[in-house]
Amino acid sequence: MTSRSDQRLKIAVGIPSTGRANILAATVPLIEKQTRLPDQIVICTLRTSDIPESFGEEMNIPLMLLQSPAGLAKQRNDIIRSLGDFDLLLFLDDDFLMAPDYIAEVEQLFLEHDDIVMSTGNVLVDGIGTPGIQVREGTTLLQALLKDPASRPDMLKDIYNGYGCNMTLRLDVLRNNDIWFDENLPLYCWLEDVDLSRLLARHGRIVKSNKQRGIHLGVKSGRTSGIRLGYSQIANPYYLAGKGTMVRSRAMAVATKNLIANIVGSIAPEAWIDRKGRLKGNALALFDLLRGRISPSGVLDVEKAD
Repeated sequence: MTSRSDQRLKIAVGIPSTGRANILAATVPLIEKQTRLPDQIVICTLRTSDIPESFGEEMNIPLMLLQSPAGLAKQRNDIIRSLGDFDLLLFLDDDFLMAPDYIAEVEQLFLEHDDIVMSTGNVLVDGIGTPGIQVREGTTLLQALLKDPASRPDMLKDIYNGYGCNMTLRLDVLRNNDIWFDENLPLYCWLEDVDLSRLLARHGRIVKSNKQRGIHLGVKSGRTSGIRLGYSQIANPYYLAGKGTMVRSRAMAVATKNLIANIVGSIAPEAWIDRKGRLKGNALALFDLLRGRISPSGVLDVEKAD
């Protein structure tokens, strides 16, 4: 395959965030350490208070700030709409730390492989299943891990879906095929990355590149409540199976795995996970399923039960 390293793509970094101004203040300036800077950073929040004071004033990367109605899918879609002539959009969680060559590797991958429509990176450490990792600790840990040859940065493989904390989209494929994040998935929009991945998979490859490395801190502040997430753990796979973006067996397996984890975990719950809340949300969703009225929007009706 002919290398096109002399070419350049127009790349944006998009970060949806809610109620985590302190995290944005600590992580976004680190993007300037990339060996290949993005051409734009777009941050979409719900409120002006979600943005740190004097944010981005000393940064050299163009910064766009958006506000959106509640819902991660809406935030992601508003970021996409703001990027009319860009080639690639790298979605990052506000607590994802990239290796210094992450964006350079993204650009090279998409230049060399016209058939790739989405890539996701190698998450060397994922703090989502832990109490979370502080930014300073994560930065030190990432530097150490990048020196470890066990990270095997030469691997590229096709996968079922990208991981929402770090995934790059080829924007012309979204535009030409009218593909968007599903706003019927409200609030935290659990599995919205799977849904979009399967829509994009009809037009090209979804891949994981081990050359795109980073750490997901898994910071717990600002995340959705246990009961709401628990409801979505049942309702959203059911919805995506009906929509056709998850095969039914996979949707059943995902929902069952989480239900069992919450049952077992509620006996001796982790301090950083609301297992009882999630289990209650699971139960409310299953009750709605039995009544024939389950849908992702049902999570809005359980907000007062939390």
